[in-house]
Amino acid sequence: MTPEQNGVRENRSAWAGLSQIFAGDRPPHAVILEGEPGGTGSLAARLAQASVCLAAEGKPCGSCPGCIKAKAGSHPDILTLDGNANPRVFPVDTVRKIRSDAYEKPNEAPRRVFVLLGVQNMSEISQNALLKILEEPPENVLFILTTTSAAQLLPTVRSRAQLFPVEGESLPEDWTLAETIAKAVVATREAELIFQAADLIQNRDGMRGVLEQLSLIFRDAVALRSGAGGCRSAGRGAASLLGDTLTRQNLMRMLEATEKARQALEQNANTALLVTAYCAALRSAAGR
Repeated sequence: MTPEQNGVRENRSAWAGLSQIFAGDRPPHAVILEGEPGGTGSLAARLAQASVCLAAEGKPCGSCPGCIKAKAGSHPDILTLDGNANPRVFPVDTVRKIRSDAYEKPNEAPRRVFVLLGVQNMSEISQNALLKILEEPPENVLFILTTTSAAQLLPTVRSRAQLFPVEGESLPEDWTLAETIAKAVVATREAELIFQAADLIQNRDGMRGVLEQLSLIFRDAVALRSGAGGCRSAGRGAASLLGDTLTRQNLMRMLEATEKARQALEQNANTALLVTAYCAALRSAAGR
């Protein structure tokens, strides 16, 4: 395994940990993601999207109004300041404004989300101003802080947030697409699965990666359906949704369909026909 591949694996592990704690009854009001900007920024954006997702489960669903606005950077309940791009973006007056805004009710989402990237560039006085809101946070607020080194933050700030080390640059696109496709298998609209998988038609290499990730998600769903708690993938949300919705027999058939699709892809099958046939096979296996 190359260092890059290992970094991606560790990044998925961080997302899996975040997914688990936010699935509980009392999610934290603040988290610190420690690592390189690419990796922490990717996870921060994904966590913010999940926090404003309007789906009942399997967050982020990727298709609700909250997810769409979050991905477009236009959600009114998400504020992002990038200290990696501009180290001077955290003057104390700005942090005090954030502290004030945190007490306002969310506009559309279950909570307001403040994404502060590169807080290693935040001065001590600004960190102390932020500490006041971290010590006594209002309800329905989440602070996502990223830093290249948590040691550069005040111990009092570190103690008020849950720390997650992140390795690698980012979650690959094939992983995100695989999770979206997995959720679409049980979508109400039959066309949703074809719509989400359409990008694979022009991307044979991308399809290979997506099929690999889907195999992991379906295996995790089987494990969860059988009462096991461990996940090999970062798609615990998708795996949980499928495990709760489908039978073990359904899931095993989906695994078989995925393996057949992988074999067909290696035999240079036409991708347009393969994607269509694979989506139909998944829906059939799921009893949809």
